[in-house]
Amino acid sequence: MVFTALDWTIFLGYFVLVLAICFFFAKRAGRNIQNFFLGGRNLPWYIAGTSMIATTFAADTPLAVAELVGKNGIAGNWFWWNFILGTTLTVFFFSRLWRRSGILTDIEFIELRYTGKPAAFLRGFRSIYLGIFINCVIMAWVNLAMFKILRITMGWDNMWLVVSLCMLIVTIYSAASGLWGAAVADTLHFLTAMTGCIILAFVAVGLPEVGGIAGLKEKLDPQILNFLPSVAESTGNTDIVGMLQLTWPALFAYLGLQWWASWFPGAEQGGGGYIAQRMMSAKDEKHSLFATLWFNVGHYCLRPWPWIIVALVALVLYPDLGVSEKGDGFVLIIRDHLPSGLRGLLIAAFFAAYMSTIATQLNLGSSYLINDFYKRFLAKEASEKHYVKASRVTTVIMMLIALIITSLLETISGAWQFLVECGAGVGLVFLLRWFWWRVNAWSEISALIAPFIAYGYLKFYTNIEFPNSLFYIVGFTTVVWLVTTLLTRPTAEEHLKNFYRRVHPGGPGWRKIAALVPEVKPDGGYWAMCLCWLASVGLVYSTLFGFGKVILGEYGPGAALLGFAALMVLTLYLILSKIGWEQVGE
Repeated sequence: MVFTALDWTIFLGYFVLVLAICFFFAKRAGRNIQNFFLGGRNLPWYIAGTSMIATTFAADTPLAVAELVGKNGIAGNWFWWNFILGTTLTVFFFSRLWRRSGILTDIEFIELRYTGKPAAFLRGFRSIYLGIFINCVIMAWVNLAMFKILRITMGWDNMWLVVSLCMLIVTIYSAASGLWGAAVADTLHFLTAMTGCIILAFVAVGLPEVGGIAGLKEKLDPQILNFLPSVAESTGNTDIVGMLQLTWPALFAYLGLQWWASWFPGAEQGGGGYIAQRMMSAKDEKHSLFATLWFNVGHYCLRPWPWIIVALVALVLYPDLGVSEKGDGFVLIIRDHLPSGLRGLLIAAFFAAYMSTIATQLNLGSSYLINDFYKRFLAKEASEKHYVKASRVTTVIMMLIALIITSLLETISGAWQFLVECGAGVGLVFLLRWFWWRVNAWSEISALIAPFIAYGYLKFYTNIEFPNSLFYIVGFTTVVWLVTTLLTRPTAEEHLKNFYRRVHPGGPGWRKIAALVPEVKPDGGYWAMCLCWLASVGLVYSTLFGFGKVILGEYGPGAALLGFAALMVLTLYLILSKIGWEQVGE
């Protein structure tokens, strides 16, 4: 592929625009760490929500979705579509609580909710574990994907030089602009990346070798186009039977366990990571709720269809790609079939997705290391300017660590699956810690350790494979943390009262503490919130499948699904209006 002057103009012009945004917000970010990490808690819902979507739109994500489609057809996306049940739960039950908590990071929640040495240990450990290990591994994975894109499309073979240059650019604007600049840039990144991928989908479908949507459907096995996996009888430990068939246990593991039980970045039960960071950065509780609702619609309904269409086209154009190379088909279409100008736009779009994810991971990881480790344990009385300077230095250090990890890795095969299994069972603790006073720091500590023990045993001593492994890991972890909770002392009563005064979560799990602070009015309207949750699940799934049906030319079913989505929007509006916004936060 020849990168023309027009391609370079578009590509470099995008960088200039992003850096201009970064320096515009640099002064605001430098005031204090609340401005640097949370944008002064003043982000409107559409900026905060779009920033969430853009962060999940990493450079590797279209390739990963293309690989899922290449292996298992459209239905392969149920690996992550099942998370809709959990992320919509966050909208109505947890977004307002995160905003109300007034904390800087989701790890700071640990000592807001618990007390004593176990809480301090848990906070310090998770700040290092998430801030360095998880974040830097995620960045390494994204770096590898970006390098693959540039290697295939532009022939750049020096991974160290290419990745270093990419990360340097992102680190400069992330360290300078803080969350406000990153969030505004994220909006630009999302628009650029979506525009580029939509154009790519149109170009790919219109190729003579494909023949439009009708030609695409004729050239593919009909099973590949199924939105729902077919279900087969169980055959031992194998979760895939033939091309697209799940066993009943495997299907139940996805829809009955994974969404609420397994921790996964970006789909944390009750919110966490950059999702919690954006919720806490919103103007108020109402903006936090709408930001998270918009994230669910944009993340699941808008983003994936251009990727899926291009992945289907790749199956037609490159039928000989191996199983591990299915994701490459997405990039090969860019290289082989886009004209000058559009190539530059698509590479800029991928780099936009890359920058959005890396900038967020750098900012989030730095917030953990500074707020939850450095400020908490090493430099408790330093000035705000000192913490901002330390945050910028930490951002650069994290960039270097991520580069080292990138240089050591060839692939992160099965990383999504590994994270789901090693976080299986933790999700229930993350949900209940908001609504049951008896959960304590030892509950979380034991729930974090138990999955690794169960995972190791299953991998070394049995033939049980994912997703059937979730039944065993979730069961073991749940028993461990519940027994640990009942055998250890509860959090100090005065600390629980202070937490309740600040967050007033409500529900039967807090009756004992609520009786001690009768002056605090607890949250209510939980049955209405349950109805809102169910309506939002219906909204997201019907919109997701409705768009898909329309794109594939099945207009009748598509219109019916989108009509149902409109009905769900009306239902949400009527419920929220009836109970009053005081129930969901002003």
